[in-house]
Amino acid sequence: MIMLKRVKAVLFDLNGTLAYVDNPISHIELSDLLLGKGYEVSPQQLSAAWFFVSIIDYPRYGYRSWRSFLLRVFKRLRVGVDKETLDCIVKLLESRPYRLYPDAASAVAKVRRSGFKTALVTTIARFQFEEAISPIKKFLDLIMTGYEAGCDKSNPRMYRRTLKILGVKAEEAVMVGDDVFLDVVLPKRLGMRAILLDRHDRGLSCDQADAVVSTLGQALRCIMP
Repeated sequence: MIMLKRVKAVLFDLNGTLAYVDNPISHIELSDLLLGKGYEVSPQQLSAAWFFVSIIDYPRYGYRSWRSFLLRVFKRLRVGVDKETLDCIVKLLESRPYRLYPDAASAVAKVRRSGFKTALVTTIARFQFEEAISPIKKFLDLIMTGYEAGCDKSNPRMYRRTLKILGVKAEEAVMVGDDVFLDVVLPKRLGMRAILLDRHDRGLSCDQADAVVSTLGQALRCIMP
């Protein structure tokens, strides 16, 4: 196992790293629901509008609930959805919330108690995961979403802002996540260290990764003496 030296801060990805949605709702499922209510919204239209709001609008406006997020999606689609339908979709989305992976709470707590600075770095809107991370919130020095950064995660500005707020240099930080580009390639371009997490044996690999692991425990062993 490679030992990363001189690390002062550990940054964690959210989706697929610290938390997950069990049986997430697909755009096909939501499209079928809308069609059943008389609204002709195709899965691809819904997917495109959803992505636009997540990547462009949320960093600008910081929606605080599924209701306000969805209203923006439907505005992008130029579809006026009635309150009953909107309530139905909100209820459905809220029924499948983010949940922490079993090893997430202990891993983040261990890192923080060992004296490292910690941050959660994600484009995902805070309202979607805030309840899920309540057990680890006190162990996070910073929660950086698209709204706090003013951009999506593929923009280097999100990482630069995170490092500045934490008060660490790029070479003193390590990113832990499951996306090859967002969590490894991009941080490495900035001079950070990066650990690629392959939780589900997908055969993930990246020559630029400082390590490829399958659990957060293995990632910590690369960081902590």
